[in-house]
Order: sequence, then structure tokens, then C-alpha cells
Amino acid sequence: MLFSTQHAPSEEERSELFEAIGPLPLRGVAWPKWIKILACVILAFIGLMIVQVAAGPTGKTVSPMVAGSILFCFVALLVLARYMLISETRITHKGIEQTWITRREIAWEDIQFAKFIPLVASKRLVCFTGKGRPVVFQAGTRELQVAFARIALVYRRRK
Repeated sequence: MLFSTQHAPSEEERSELFEAIGPLPLRGVAWPKWIKILACVILAFIGLMIVQVAAGPTGKTVSPMVAGSILFCFVALLVLARYMLISETRITHKGIEQTWITRREIAWEDIQFAKFIPLVASKRLVCFTGKGRPVVFQAGTRELQVAFARIALVYRRRK
């Protein structure tokens, strides 16, 4: 589904949004602290289980290809967890950006429709551009969550 630019908020509406959000740039962590802690605990548990199985009698019967695949997947999870721990979301006068494995960013002019999705683990803002895939941003702080809700109200679908 495509959204036309005629439905985008006016400059005046965008200025009111910036005032409601507060002083920009607004920056905060992308993931809540409890999610980061939970991810680290789960990774530590998985790592301990890998070491325990590898050191035991079962580890000697595991195929090297299977062991390599498991280690590769564990390293991939470690990389994802690292980016989760350091990821940051910023709202500026130019748009929204988030550090991640690849940098996510979208200019205000490119947003045609935005939806705030308040999941338990992560509060998200999904921005639709009218071309290509939507861009998803996470908010790990209360300030970012409130800003995301306000952005979604201004950029709601208009008929």
C-alpha cells in the first residue's frame, strides 16, 4: 500500500510536534535495561551449556560440523547482543535515527505514516515511507516512548 505525500503533516504540525517532544535532539537507549540484562543472562546460560556439553562425554560424539554450526550461531547471538547493548535512538530536527548493525534513519519528509506499537519487551515506532520497507525504531526510555506516541499521533493515517 502506498501513501501519498499530500497526507503528510504540514510544517506547522511538525513544529508543534517538536515543541511537544521537547528540546531536540532527544536521545536514549534503544532497548530497556531489563531486556539487556535478560539477553545477557540467557547468553551466559547458553554459553555455559555449550561448555558443559563440550566438556562432557556427549561432546566427544558431536560432529565437528554440528559443533561448528552451534559455535557460529552462538557468536552471531553475541554480536546481536553487543549491538543491542550499545544501540541508541535519536530524534532530531532532521528525522529519527538509530544505531544498530546498520544505521537506521529516516527524514521527517520521508515519513508518510507512523504507528506506535507498545510491546512489552520493546516500544516501537514503525515509519512507512510509501516506497520500500517500513523503518522500525525501538525506544528504551520513557522520554523516547512518549515522543514515539506523539509522532504516531501526528503521522497517523489520514483520509
